[in-house]
Amino acid sequence: MKRKQALAAEASGRGAVLVVDDHAAARASVADVLRRCGYFVGECSSGAEALQALDKADYDCIITDLKMPGMSGLELIKHLERRRLRARIIMVTAYASVSSAVAAMRMGAFDYIEKPFDLEQLERLTAEAVRHARLLQDGVTKHDGKSVALVAPPVMIGNSRPMIELRAKIEQVAATSETVLITGESGTGKELVAKWIHATGPRRYGPFVSVNCPALAPHLMESELFGHERGAYTGADSARAGRFETADGGTLLLDEVTEIGLPLQAKLLRVLQEKTFERVGSSETRCVDVRVIAATNRDLKREAAEGAFRADLYYRLAVLPIEVPPLRERKEDLPELIAHFRSRCQERLGREVPEIERSALEVLAEHDWPGNVRELENLVTRLCVLENTPRISADRLRKWLPAESQSRSGPLPEIPVGTTIPEMERQLIERTLEQFGGHRSKAAKALGIGVRTLTDRLRQYGYAPRTKEFRKAG
Repeated sequence: MKRKQALAAEASGRGAVLVVDDHAAARASVADVLRRCGYFVGECSSGAEALQALDKADYDCIITDLKMPGMSGLELIKHLERRRLRARIIMVTAYASVSSAVAAMRMGAFDYIEKPFDLEQLERLTAEAVRHARLLQDGVTKHDGKSVALVAPPVMIGNSRPMIELRAKIEQVAATSETVLITGESGTGKELVAKWIHATGPRRYGPFVSVNCPALAPHLMESELFGHERGAYTGADSARAGRFETADGGTLLLDEVTEIGLPLQAKLLRVLQEKTFERVGSSETRCVDVRVIAATNRDLKREAAEGAFRADLYYRLAVLPIEVPPLRERKEDLPELIAHFRSRCQERLGREVPEIERSALEVLAEHDWPGNVRELENLVTRLCVLENTPRISADRLRKWLPAESQSRSGPLPEIPVGTTIPEMERQLIERTLEQFGGHRSKAAKALGIGVRTLTDRLRQYGYAPRTKEFRKAG
């Protein structure tokens, strides 16, 4: 504790930076440059040494090399992410590649820099990282004299091709202040994408305001978005600023934007085009500078064509479209996502949580994930909380999956041409019964028939009944 207090006093000026590099000359060179800039600088020759240093002291910025013996820079970032430190991480690499940069940013790095780098670039990135860490420490920043919460860049898990392409598009979009339309199925992480755009874009020090449109009553939607004056309607006892005013200088997320009614869509179109609006009950025109991000799980273009959504508003929202891929299109990310959610559960529960065996992962890979990443996170949470076993096998996992998913798991057998429909029915029933270990009720539910119907079919096939299961006669 004394060490932390001493370091905080020394770093009260420009900030504290930890340089991690196994190459002594390179490490000393970076450290000397930063010390001349006024930073308190610590030096470590390995990732393990860095973790020990962070147990003793707080830093605003960690500059780590990518290639190091023992623990690599990426492995160090993984450890730091679990600790949820406020320190911002800059990855330094002489082996610059898209994959290493993407991996570093995905695991929580603030930015990366390539060797050889110029000193101005190093100083600029370090200053930006320290400033961001200081704001995270304070919890708020100032905008026009008002305190607003600072949104840290979220962690985006997955290194599949769809996720690499998504991050590349997000990076392009975030660099601007243009309106964005995020589409994708429920549970894919559309709000996460919106937060990433805000947190890494030019408005990251402004407020991020999210509006869950379905949660707002239609008759109060206009007041929520644009505010109202005292006496504007029954119950309006005082004037109130709307979400657009609250988000001034920052970003406003309109989640499930299709829930906004057609009459109010015209006013939304105006504020997007002219940056002006009036509060409910007022004729005073107010100006606002807000980046709008809209999100929806519907086909907004089709809704506009059918007249359920204003076509002109659709084109105004879809300036920069981003589609978030469903989980079934990036199943190679499942192991990493599961590991991430297990780690978060373990941290929340404060105890060890079950490991998920490879056989169970194979079962999960067969599931279609209609609820996407949200469904996966909920499943992992249930397993961690309710399963009292050190390892989750495929058999233990199946009871947590929907029956219709289990009945589809595994490759379908090839059916020779000429097979009769009764024989196909028999193969399906036998395969499903085998999937559920001979349990009639579960098999019948998966097949969509009654237990009595299933029992009659099994007797026809020569199966002898037991209590709840059937076995082949003879």
